[in-house]
Parts: sequence; C-alpha cells; structure tokens
Amino acid sequence: MKINTLSLMLFAGTALGALPAQAAGELNLICSADVVICEQMKGDFEKAHSDITVNMVRLSSGETYAKVRAEARNPKTDIWWAGTGDPHLQAASENLTLEYKSPKLDELNDWAKKQAESSGYKTVGVYAGALGWGYNTEIFKTKGYKEPVCWADLLAPELKGEIQIANPNSSGTAYTALASLVQIMGEDQAFDYLKKLNGNVSQYTKSGSAPVKAAARGETALGIVFVHDAVAQTAEGFPVKSITPCEGTGYEIGSMSIIKGARNLDNAKIWYDWALTAEVQSRMKDAKSFQLPSNKSAAIPKEAPRFEDIKLIDYDFKTYGDPAKRKALLERWDREIGAAAN
Repeated sequence: MKINTLSLMLFAGTALGALPAQAAGELNLICSADVVICEQMKGDFEKAHSDITVNMVRLSSGETYAKVRAEARNPKTDIWWAGTGDPHLQAASENLTLEYKSPKLDELNDWAKKQAESSGYKTVGVYAGALGWGYNTEIFKTKGYKEPVCWADLLAPELKGEIQIANPNSSGTAYTALASLVQIMGEDQAFDYLKKLNGNVSQYTKSGSAPVKAAARGETALGIVFVHDAVAQTAEGFPVKSITPCEGTGYEIGSMSIIKGARNLDNAKIWYDWALTAEVQSRMKDAKSFQLPSNKSAAIPKEAPRFEDIKLIDYDFKTYGDPAKRKALLERWDREIGAAAN
C-alpha cells in the first residue's frame, strides 16, 4: 500500500499529539498595573523584540497571586509585571516564582534591590508609590464638605456613602491600606476604624485604581488609592486633588516576578532585564503612570509624588507579605468588614 507524505505527517502528528507545539517567540505576561501602561509596555517590548509575541492579561495583584497559585503544577504564565509587592513576596515565599539575578540590579534604587534581596531574588522592585486618596473638588465644594487631610477625617458623618476603596482580597492597593492601618493603629484599633469607615463606603471595587476613577467621573466623592493614581486623573484634566494622610501612610513597591515553571523562560528573562532599564521606565510617564521608577537613572515624572514630601511609615514588607499574616488579616476583614458590607 502506498502511503503519501500527507498521511505520514498526519499519523506522526497524532502520535505526538500529547506534546502540543509552542509557537516560537511567545511570552505569557500578566500585568497588574493600569491597563494603559500595560498596553504601552506590551507595544514597546514587541517593537524592541519583534520576534517575540506578548500574550498579555491584565489582572489585579491579588487575582494574579491566586491564579499563579492555582496553576502551580501547570503554569500558564511566564512573567508577572507590576502590582503591589506583598503578593509578589507571598508568591516568592511559597516557591511559586523563580530566583533570577538580573544584570540590571546594580542600576536600581536601594528599595528595589532590598525587595529582591528579601525575596531571595524571586521578585524585584520596578516602581514605588505612597498610599492616600483623591477627592473630587467640585463635589466637595458643592456639598460643603471639609477637605479630609487625615485618616480620621474620612469618618466624618457627612461622607456617608461618598467613599470607595477596593476589596483587599482582589486588590493589592487595598491590602496595602489594610496592612498600613494595622501598622499605624494596631490591629484591633485598625479594625474598629475600618468598621466605622464601612458606614461611609459605597462600594468595595475589584481594582485598586477604580475608586479614584469613579471620583474623577463624579460617581463618588473620594477614592482611597495610591496617590499616583489620583495624580493621573488630575493630569487627565479631572477635578481631583490628592492627599497623603497626616498620621502617616504606607507605600507599595510595585514588583516583577518570573513564574516557576515558565514555558518561555528565556523570553521572560529578556522582558525582566528590559523592564528594569532606565529607558523603559522613563517612558512610563507617557502612559500617565506617575510612580517613582526603580532605575536610578530613569526620569522621574514631574507629577510624581515624592517620598520626601510624604509622612511614610516604616512599612514592614516582610511581615505583611508573609502568607500566614496575609491570610489571617484577609479572613478577619471578610468576617468583620466584608460580611457587614454585603
């Protein structure tokens, strides 16, 4: 019997069907920053590396951590860029991410290098930003509200139903807020505060930046967010004023991690090194992303809130990035705040 070439190829393909071919030059990326900078990063990378196609998904940092953990035995992600550092540190401590010492490490600010060192080089800082809020100046003026400059001011009865903050289970921003308040006030007092604040919260959003975007559109009066997200709305022309609280505030080190078992490991390392360069980080401002860059030589956007102008707490990244501590705080939030909000 004569077997033609096509039949032979089909037979071979069937026999090897258990080994699906990976398209050469792919990178599976999860981006946990604002979608505008995510799209810019993807586009810039594909221009710089035209032989690599980036398959990007935008997820908040809490959602990404959950996805990476769920897929640990069969990872579908190569690299996780941006989002608050606590979930990255948690993933590192659970051995979900890969040790990698980039040749760009020596170009980074000390806070970014310390993030790498504390994780055993399983994550690294890519930007930093302080926590605060942005409020709609037109709403406050029309309704005669007093400007809130301290955490305590957010409990004012007049602000009932006027505040939005994200859910700390899905949002790294909101988890940073929770952990910051615990460090500022002590755990029991922080939860007492959050119970009172709950009376003024109209919605717990999925995304960390969503509350101030809602404030910008006039859908709420105030959003608790990282201050650079509030500044971005001001830069867009919205009537948003940003505040960092008088009692002190926490901050994030937005981070980057290579997923253990990455299918496209070489390409993940190419992205990692590229994303730490001064040239790439200097471009972030073009997407109205006003964080402090981790590369010492990167241009700092003039709009970026400077740490030296803010009363920062000595945020304990190691403790609050620990899986057990995070789990305990989130479970308490669900019981005492989340349940009351539903």
